[in-house]
Amino acid sequence: MIAGLHRRRLPRRFYDRDTRVVARELLGMQLVHVVDAVPRVGRIVEVEAYLGPHDLAAHSARGLTPRTRPMFGPPGHAYVYFVYGMHHCFNTVTEREGHASGVLVRAVEPVANLAGSTRGPGLVCRALGIDRRLSGHDLLSDDLFIARPPRRERVAIVSRPRVGVDYAGAWARRLLRFYVRGNRWVSRP
Repeated sequence: MIAGLHRRRLPRRFYDRDTRVVARELLGMQLVHVVDAVPRVGRIVEVEAYLGPHDLAAHSARGLTPRTRPMFGPPGHAYVYFVYGMHHCFNTVTEREGHASGVLVRAVEPVANLAGSTRGPGLVCRALGIDRRLSGHDLLSDDLFIARPPRRERVAIVSRPRVGVDYAGAWARRLLRFYVRGNRWVSRP
């Protein structure tokens, strides 16, 4: 199973594009974390796009810090942060190095070896065993990556405002949350 997943791993050029395009195209892809030789796999069904330092909801809006350094690139790396003193959140870094944009994975549909709910970014990380130690990790690695599914399904995509970013003013109302219409694993904000 792992070899088949590795062959379908997304290339760097997938991430080195407009963040909104990457966000929408991540829907249906498989997030994989290999823990003790066992692949934990979830089908991505909900994401949010963060468009760089000018996006007041993005962590990069506060500038380059030790915490946000992975978000500044290069593309195709993980940005994992800890929030509310209890949850890890997984993001893919997108666009050119220094642009500081990314896509938050909000929900996955369990595919293999996942226990517990995966409806919400903290629960995704808990089920997949992802924490801050993986921030900056190359998503072209053998142990944490995103892969194309064996069969690509057409999905209806819904666009809504992002969740929990009311502090960002007009940026909070932008339609930068994308999810698979009708999928029961999508989070309930």
